[in-house]
Amino acid sequence: MGETRLIQGRYRLHDVIGRGGMGEVWRATDESLGRRVAVKCLKPLGPQQDANFVTVLRERFRREARVAASLQHRGVTVVHDFGESDGVLFLVMELLEGHNLSQLLEENKQHPLPVRDVVDIAEQVADALAYTHRQGIVHRDLKPANIMRLGDGAVKICDFGIARLGADIGFTSRLTGTGIAMGTPHYMSPEQISGGEVDHRSDLYSLGCVLYEIATGAPPFDLDDAWAVLVGHRDTPPEPLRTHRAELPDYLDRIILDLLAKTPEERPTDATDLRRRIVSARTGPERFSLEVRVPAAALPGLPSWARRMSSGHRATGGSLALSTVAYDPAAGLTGQWTTPSRVVPQRPDDRVVLAPVPAELLAVLASRHRAGLSLGRLGRWEEAADVHRSVAEDRERVLGPDHPDTLASRYEVGFTLSRSGRPADALGAFAQVAEARERVLGPDHADTLAARQETAYVLGRLGRHFEAHQVYAAVLASRERTMGPEHPDTLRCRHNLAFNLGRLGRLEESYRMAREVAEARARLLGDEHPDTLVTRYEVAYTLGQLGRWPEALATYRDVASARGAVLGPDHPDTLAARYEVGICLGRLGRSAEALELYRDLVDARTRVHGPDDPETLRARHGLGVNLGRLSRWEEAVEEARDVCAIRERVLGPDHPDTLVSRREIAVGLGWLARWSDALAVYRQVADARERVLGTDHPDTLASRHDEAHCLEQLGRHEEAVDRYRHVAAVHREAPDRNTTP
Repeated sequence: MGETRLIQGRYRLHDVIGRGGMGEVWRATDESLGRRVAVKCLKPLGPQQDANFVTVLRERFRREARVAASLQHRGVTVVHDFGESDGVLFLVMELLEGHNLSQLLEENKQHPLPVRDVVDIAEQVADALAYTHRQGIVHRDLKPANIMRLGDGAVKICDFGIARLGADIGFTSRLTGTGIAMGTPHYMSPEQISGGEVDHRSDLYSLGCVLYEIATGAPPFDLDDAWAVLVGHRDTPPEPLRTHRAELPDYLDRIILDLLAKTPEERPTDATDLRRRIVSARTGPERFSLEVRVPAAALPGLPSWARRMSSGHRATGGSLALSTVAYDPAAGLTGQWTTPSRVVPQRPDDRVVLAPVPAELLAVLASRHRAGLSLGRLGRWEEAADVHRSVAEDRERVLGPDHPDTLASRYEVGFTLSRSGRPADALGAFAQVAEARERVLGPDHADTLAARQETAYVLGRLGRHFEAHQVYAAVLASRERTMGPEHPDTLRCRHNLAFNLGRLGRLEESYRMAREVAEARARLLGDEHPDTLVTRYEVAYTLGQLGRWPEALATYRDVASARGAVLGPDHPDTLAARYEVGICLGRLGRSAEALELYRDLVDARTRVHGPDDPETLRARHGLGVNLGRLSRWEEAVEEARDVCAIRERVLGPDHPDTLVSRREIAVGLGWLARWSDALAVYRQVADARERVLGTDHPDTLASRHDEAHCLEQLGRHEEAVDRYRHVAAVHREAPDRNTTP
C-alpha cells in the first residue's frame, strides 16, 4: 500500500511506524474527522489463499475487531474502525504518542527501569487487565512491545483480540515439528506451552514476565534457544529478582514471583486482586507480612502468595481478606485459597485458624448455582429462585454473609424475583446486595454497580420512577468515570435511564438520550446487533409519545426488518416490533393496513405461542380496535368479547389487560348506541380499577369519566355532572404522580 494511499475514501496513510508478524502499522489521517490515527494493516489476503480460509479469516477478523472496539478503558488502546481494502484487513486505532516498554528498555541500553516506574506500570496494566477480563477477554500475547507508556505517564495495552486472531488462524509462528502454537516464547505461560486451557491467569503470567524484564533488564528465562525458553517456563523456577537487582523491594519480588507460578491456581486470583496488592504495598508498610501464628504448612490449601496474610479479618466479617476475592457468578469460587473458610477456636494467644471446607462442597454449590442460572434462561423463574435461595443460605453458612459468592447467589435471588413478577421482594434483595458489595468491594466496583442498577430497574417496575432516576443517574456517573462513556455497561445504563425519563414525562430528554445510545451501539456493535435494535425500538416508542408518528413508524419498520433478518420472522422481538408498526398505522389513520398487519400477526403469534398466549391476545385486541376504527363495530364488539373472555380465564378478571378488553366492549356498545349496556360495562371496569389501583389512579379516573359520558348520553345529566365533579375533585386532591427531578 502506497504512502499516500487513501483507503475507504477516508484514511490517508503516511508512513510505517511499526512492523510485526501479522502486518504493519501506519501513521494516518482520518480525513472525515480531521484527526490523526494509527492504521494496522494485516498481511494481504492473496488469490492463492484457500477460499474457505479467507471466508473464515474475514469473519474472525470482523468479530475480533468488534470485540476490540467494544473495549472502553483508559488503559486499553481505542479501536475506532475496521474494514478491508484491496484484500487487506485493517484496524483504525488511536495514535499513541510514546514508547512501548521494549523501546524504553532499548533506549535505556537494557538497563532496568526505575522501581517507581515498574510499580506504576504494574498497577496500570493490572487495572486494564481487570477491566478486560471482566468482559471475558484474554489478551494471549502480552509482551513489552504491546504495552505503551505515553508521554504523560499513562500506560495502554495494545492489540486486544488481534493476538487471539493470529493464534487461531495461524499467523503466529510455530516451533518446528512440535505443533505448539507460539505467541512470543519469552512471555508465554506454561499452559500455553502445553496446549492446555488458557484463561485470564495466563495473562497474569505474561505480565509477570514483562515486569521481571523491566525490573531486572532481562526476561526470567533469557536464553537463545526457543525450546530452552519454553522448557524454562514449563519446568524451571525463576530466580528471585533481587539476585539480579538487590535494591528491589521485597514486596515487588514476591508479587512478580507469584505471577510466575507454574500452575494458574497458584497465581493471584485475578488482576483486581493483583492491583490491590500493588496499591497496598505502594501506599503503606509491608501489608503482605501481616502476622498469622499458624505455620504455612498447616494451611496446605493456600498458595504461596496468600499464606502470610492474616485471616482474622475475614473470619470476623471485615473487608480486608474479602476485598481480595474475585468471582465468576456463573461458576463460583475455584481457587485453592478459598478452601479454609470455617473458624476453629484456638489458644488465646493465637489469631484465628480456619478449618478447611471440602473442595467437593464448593464444587457442589457452584454446580447448583449454574443449575439455577440455567433454569432462569429457560424462563423457569420460580424454580430458579428456589435453587438460588438454597445455595445462598448454604454459601452464607460456609463462606459468610459478605463473601462475593454468597452475594452472587443473593443477587440471583433478586433477579429471579424481579423476573417472576415480585418487584417489591426483588427490591429488598438487591438493596441488601448493593449495600454489602459497596462495603466489601467499593462503591465503583462493577458488581456493586450491577446490583444498584437492578435496584433502579425494580424501582421503575414499582412505578417509583423518580427514585429510579436518582439511582440510574448515580450509577451512570460512576460507570462513565470508571469504564468510559461508551463501554457496553455504561450504554446499558444510559438506555435504562432514557427509558425511565420517558416514564417521568421528560420525553424530549428521553428521545435525545435514546438516540445517542442507539448511535453509539451501532458504531460499536453494528446496526443489526440486538442491543442496538432494542435502543432504536425505544427511540421509536418515544417518537410515538411525542406524537411524531411518521418517524416512529419508519423506525419501527426498520427495527422489524432488521430483527426479521437477524432473528427470524417469528422471533418474539420481531413480532413485538411488527405489533408497534400496527399501532403507528392506526394512529396515522391507516387502519386498513393496520388490520391486515394484525391478522398476519395473530396468525404468527398463534402458530408460535398458541391461541391463549397473552401476546396472541394482544394482537387480537389490536385487530379489534382497528375493526372499530373502520366502523365495523359489530365485529369489533364480538372480537373484544372473545378476547376479554380468554383473558379473564387466563389472566384473571381484574388483570389490567382483561379490563382493557372489557372497556373496548363498552366503547363498541357506545358506538352502536347501546348506552345502557355500555354504562354497565364501564361501571364494571371502574369498580375493578378502583378496587385494584385505588380511587385516585389515572386509569380509575378515566373509567369514571367514561361512566359520566354514558350517563350524559342517556340524558341522566345530574348524575353525569356529579360524576364529572367527583373526577375533578379527586384530580385536584391526588398527589402528582409525575413529579420529576
